[in-house]
Parts: sequence; structure tokens; C-alpha cells
Amino acid sequence: MGNNHTNIVYKLDPTSNSLVSSPIDGVLLLDKPIGLSSNYALTCAKRLLKVKKAGHTGTLDPLASGLLPLCFGEATKFSQNLLHANKTYDATLKLGVSTTTDDAEGEVLKTRPVTCDRIAVHSALMAFRGPIMQVPPMYSALKRNGKPLYVYARAGHTLEREARSVTIYALECITCVLGAVASITIRITCSKGTYIRALARDIGEILGCGAHLAMLRRTSVGELSLTDAVTLNRLSNLDRQQRLSYLQPIDALLSKFELINLDNEMAKRFINGQRLRLANKPSVSENDRVKVYNSDKNRLIGIGRWQSGVLFPERLLSTFRYY
Repeated sequence: MGNNHTNIVYKLDPTSNSLVSSPIDGVLLLDKPIGLSSNYALTCAKRLLKVKKAGHTGTLDPLASGLLPLCFGEATKFSQNLLHANKTYDATLKLGVSTTTDDAEGEVLKTRPVTCDRIAVHSALMAFRGPIMQVPPMYSALKRNGKPLYVYARAGHTLEREARSVTIYALECITCVLGAVASITIRITCSKGTYIRALARDIGEILGCGAHLAMLRRTSVGELSLTDAVTLNRLSNLDRQQRLSYLQPIDALLSKFELINLDNEMAKRFINGQRLRLANKPSVSENDRVKVYNSDKNRLIGIGRWQSGVLFPERLLSTFRYY
């Protein structure tokens, strides 16, 4: 499928060819289609919303579809918080065929008969639940001597890769089709750094027939869900105000952070970078990161870290937006 966008057209406003500076802050939960890179999808969304400052919270391969949280304005300051979040995917594995890239974009390496039964499939999946060691694919952006591994792979070189520890928190079989054309669809909740392509490859090897990733759809990132996402096609058929109504507040990125409320005077000191010793100890642990609100204005003003009885400012919203 790759990065070819020629057959994908999105309707834009006549004025959308030029981006305008606009104080738009928030998070757009985008349902990215297959065939688009994350950066191309972000560019489309920026033009539709007419904003300049934007970023995503980690890429989703062109082959994959599903949830791609996009951050606009001040929300970009907090996008890193989702890079470490757990993610959930629905993935279809084609059994009996191994490829160079471990997915449907690669060349076929080997075909083998599929002789396993459903019991063997469920037994294989059990082996991948919990902490596992995973060897990253050669076709990946991990670097060796300053070059991504995929550069070596495209040149026909295979390098040794060190296995890395990742965690599969949940892994279940959704559908299982065995026979001449065999596939399984699984649902995975996993830690940062998990390669679903590598998981497909390794499951295929345990089953003795090989496998590759045929379809991937991301359904959640941290506490954010595909249920609340919107497509680019849907956005393109709305006016700008309707599009903006799909933006989630900035603290949608901070749902797992404990909340500390400051009155107006303390909030001003915090946003000016001052460390604060609070009269009442908040219900947080040492070195916890917290989201900080101005309780008088009911506004998020940034995130801080609680250390030795002191609240340290860590990342702040721009004051001109809020004061």
C-alpha cells in the first residue's frame, strides 16, 4: 500500500491553501485511513482546521488505520506524554506466508503449509502474554551507526538486533480461519516499543507455518479511544466551527495525572516558574508528575513534579492565552 496518496482526495475550504495563525489549543482524535502516513494525515488536519502549530503523539504506519491523536497549539507541549502510553490494536495475521518486512508490504520469503489447529493457535498466543523479549524487525526506524535499520535492509543487509523487553498486557483471538487460506485476528494491548509486525512473525514461527501482519487497526492510546475519533472525510464535509467542535481539551492527554488546584495568586507564581511549598500535602507520591489547575479560573496551567514537599513547575501553558 505504501505512501502513494494519488487516489486519496480530501475536500478543503477554498481558503485552506494557506495556513493562518490561530490560537487553537486541543487534541483531535483522528481515525487515520490505510495508505496515509501520519505526517500526511497531520498536514491534512492542519489545513482543515487552519492552524500552524501541530504535532502527533507517535506515528502510525501507512499500512495501519485507526486512532492517531493530533495535538494543536499549546497541546503540543504535552504530546510526549502519550509516547509512553499503552496501546491497543486489532491485527490480522496471514498464516503460512513470511515476508521480508513481516507485513503485507514486503516480498514473500517463504510459504509453508498451515497444519495447526485452534488449540495450537490459542496455546501459541498464551506464550506471548506478559513480559516478553522481542527482536525488532530489520525494516524499522531503529538506528545503527546513525542509519535506520531499513536502509541496511533495502541494501540487502541483515544485521544482528538485540532483543528488547516489552510487555503484552492482553492478547486474545477474535477470529480464527484455518484451511487453504488461513488467518487469525487478534486484539493486543501492549507497552511502548512493541512491534506488532514482529509479534506476527514470532507467532507464525511458534505455529510452524510462518506469518505476516496483513491488517492493523489501532483502537486506543492510553485512555483515548477510537470511539471518539473522526475521519478526514467527515471533517472535510464540515465548516471550520464544526470541525473545531471535535477538539478534545488539552488535559485529555493527562487523564492519568493527579490534579492539584491552585488559587489565582499561587497559579500566577507557578506559571512564572516559581517552586511552591503547599500548605496541605497533595495525595501524590514522591516524584509524581501532576496536572496543575488555576481553581479560580478552572483552567489547566501546566504540569509539575512533586518532590520533597515542593511543587516544581515542569511544563507550562503560555500565559498570554490565559491571563
